[in-house]
Amino acid sequence: MPIPNDDEDGRRRCRDCGEWKPLDLFCASSKRPSGRGSYCKDCYNVRSKASYAKRLLEKQGREVQRRREVPDGHRFCPDCGEVKPLDSFPRSRGGTGGRGRYCKPCHNARGVESRTRLHGSTREYHLRHRYGIGQAEFDEMLLMQGGLCAICEADDPQHVDHDHRTGRVRGILCFNCNGGLGQFRDNPVFLAGAITYLKGTTWQRTLIHPGVYRITSSTPGRPPSRSS
Repeated sequence: MPIPNDDEDGRRRCRDCGEWKPLDLFCASSKRPSGRGSYCKDCYNVRSKASYAKRLLEKQGREVQRRREVPDGHRFCPDCGEVKPLDSFPRSRGGTGGRGRYCKPCHNARGVESRTRLHGSTREYHLRHRYGIGQAEFDEMLLMQGGLCAICEADDPQHVDHDHRTGRVRGILCFNCNGGLGQFRDNPVFLAGAITYLKGTTWQRTLIHPGVYRITSSTPGRPPSRSS
């Protein structure tokens, strides 16, 4: 026999728990004159979860995963199955507590898998995302350079040089040359000044007889030692 739930002084008895509670603790319902349903919010949530679990089992043959209890300041990673501190998870604006769902190693592994699936490789993704070219364009530019660094002609250069103001790709350089241009901020005046400085301060070896060299410099100073 159902429990009566007539309103009394702004209160109602829940049909499930049988407790008298204020109307604002009952779910909204347009079918009732008071605008409130027959079940309190707590009981309604229990019924809703049970209904969802039943539908999931009937339609998909799956059971609802129970929420895993973890210590404060920790999170469970569903990929590796481990409970780790929150700082082991990457920051995420959309994630609970400002952290992502997967720990950093699993997050990175998912990123590699996604880039490989969508772009063919992480290298292709990097070139497209950073420079607007693909591996095919990279290989074509390197072939036009004879397979050598565009500055020092070292073998097998792997770094794309681009204009930081316009983003235009300029050539393929080795690690040292690419880093050198960056250190000089792509400024021709600074590079010319460095050349002048080296010419004026570097000691030169001049062959004056087979096996005999003279060390000279355009600036006065102590000559370098034999071990230099």
